[in-house]
Amino acid sequence: MMMRIFTVSHSHPSIQTQKRNLVNVKLKWVKDPILDSAVSNTVHLKATCTLVSLIGSNPDSTLPIHCLSRYRAHLGLPPDLKLSTFLRRYPNIFQQFYRPDSSGTPVPWYKLSPEALNIHDQETRLVSNDCYVDILNRLQKLLMLTKENLLPLQTIDQLRWDLGLPYDYENKLVTGRPDLFAFVKLADERVGLKLLTRDDCLTVSHLESKNSSLLEKGDKNLAFPIRFTRGFGLKRKCMEWLNEWQKLPYTSPYIDASCLDPRTDVAEKRVVGVFHELLHLTILKKTERKNVSNLRGPLGMPQKFTKVFERHPGIFYLSRKGGEQTVVLREAYERGVMVERHPLGDAREKYASMMKEGFLDRSRGLYKNGKRVCEGELVRSNGFEYETETESELFPEYESDETR
Repeated sequence: MMMRIFTVSHSHPSIQTQKRNLVNVKLKWVKDPILDSAVSNTVHLKATCTLVSLIGSNPDSTLPIHCLSRYRAHLGLPPDLKLSTFLRRYPNIFQQFYRPDSSGTPVPWYKLSPEALNIHDQETRLVSNDCYVDILNRLQKLLMLTKENLLPLQTIDQLRWDLGLPYDYENKLVTGRPDLFAFVKLADERVGLKLLTRDDCLTVSHLESKNSSLLEKGDKNLAFPIRFTRGFGLKRKCMEWLNEWQKLPYTSPYIDASCLDPRTDVAEKRVVGVFHELLHLTILKKTERKNVSNLRGPLGMPQKFTKVFERHPGIFYLSRKGGEQTVVLREAYERGVMVERHPLGDAREKYASMMKEGFLDRSRGLYKNGKRVCEGELVRSNGFEYETETESELFPEYESDETR
């Protein structure tokens, strides 16, 4: 679903009363099988989508393995998983063929299957047309969450796929809008992206947009939607604290909150609000924890700021599926299905379905002895050395905190 934009006025946090110190409350982590399943269904989906984009964006929609290997660091694959092995897991998406190099040695090349190419074309049209403004707004809002409207490109790259930005967003989005963005050299010699103009219409958080009637009445003590895992036992003391915490003033993530005392619950509610908003900017309403770990400086966060994910399990869920900690926004899912779907999310769901189908079919040996002819080029049997891969290797399990 596209983001709805309207304007509200924000009062400076300095006029808000900070009454309470940060309460030391610890809530246990409880496994949520339904949200874990939602995360499992997208394990390695980022790698697949990135590779599809790289291959599909090439003029002839083909690339050799050595070119794809250059982008390995951007895929998020386990270090012990060979890229060629990953590609061969999904022959219904990535079709392998061979071309001779200058010495005549056959080199693996990859092209997209007709079905995958069709989804890629749909995705490209969405980014260029139907969803262009929406994606542009997401990039602006991400930069507006920072103190200086500025982020290193490396940091944006980590969130690129989550935000729905095209792989080459610098060319497709940034360079075409010199009125909005500028590349700047940072003190550490890295390149950053700076937002030149802030649009007040975009300084409305998702929580504010959902509570516009309360804001119109002057009520700024906005509460976050809360959902707990079934069977989550919340002690009375913790429930009382949570109810009082929800009644505290909500500070917009788009205004300077440096005057807030980080030792107070009001400041913590602002930190929660920043990540609540950041997750709403993502297409699938989740991201890996490591993707936000380096945002402390740009966002003006206190030390150990990601602890809010653990202190507020009714707002965020930490899944460890796939060997990584993934932060999921609970309110965005109902029985494991997204409540508000984005067109790009629909395209990704198609890729995820193809990944599951292709992996299972290959595990049954359906592609083992087939031959692939590619436009009159060097023909080679697809009967490469078969590597047995179980579904548990594709979707690795993890130990729960309770068993450690």
